[in-house]
Amino acid sequence: MTDLSAFPINARWPAQHPDRLQLYSTATPNGVKVSIMLEEIGLPYEPHYVNIGQDESWTPEFLSLNPNGKIPSIIDPNGPDGKPLPLFESGAILLYLAEKTGKLLPNDAALRYETIQWVFFQMASVGPMFGQLGFFHKFAGREISDKRPLERYRNESRRLLGVLEKRLDGRKWIMGDDYTIADISLLGWVRNLIGFYEAGELVGFADFGNVAAWLERGLARPAVQRGLNIPAKP
Repeated sequence: MTDLSAFPINARWPAQHPDRLQLYSTATPNGVKVSIMLEEIGLPYEPHYVNIGQDESWTPEFLSLNPNGKIPSIIDPNGPDGKPLPLFESGAILLYLAEKTGKLLPNDAALRYETIQWVFFQMASVGPMFGQLGFFHKFAGREISDKRPLERYRNESRRLLGVLEKRLDGRKWIMGDDYTIADISLLGWVRNLIGFYEAGELVGFADFGNVAAWLERGLARPAVQRGLNIPAKP
């Protein structure tokens, strides 16, 4: 049996199935990326709920695995050369899982890099911008009387939606006919923008018909529906 005792995080979130990939996460846009991916590829895994409302991601055990203090993180007991592999940062995890299983990432080199490009687009632009918009629109930032930050993030979010709108013109998925990690990386963020953040009207989401249709197709996938609720709250 695989021994994960060398990882301090295992003391706080012990593995019941140490031979399976261990997922430490919460159902946030970054968190569901990995749970959706795991549901799509069918790789056995064990999810652990990290309560970010109680700052569990800032505990020494979690920080020992992810020094950035953000979810998600994984330990793959069957990593390269058969050794356990710890990873943090959702984009890196998506790429690792795609390469490990040979799924949801094109084999063609040029298409592979193009797909990774859109994953980076989410990580560097969509995630940070949508997250800041949510803060200034729904959370504590809304109490700030100076509305220039909100306007800044609203305009930038609309610009990013426009980039996606143009990309999806005549395409079913980000890469065309094939659903990939590029779609997985973006679905949770667009869903949160108009759902949890309640910013659909603010950004004029009705103007982006291609994005709306793509989001509807993505959310209709059974693996996506399952992944949106993993890990379940205890």
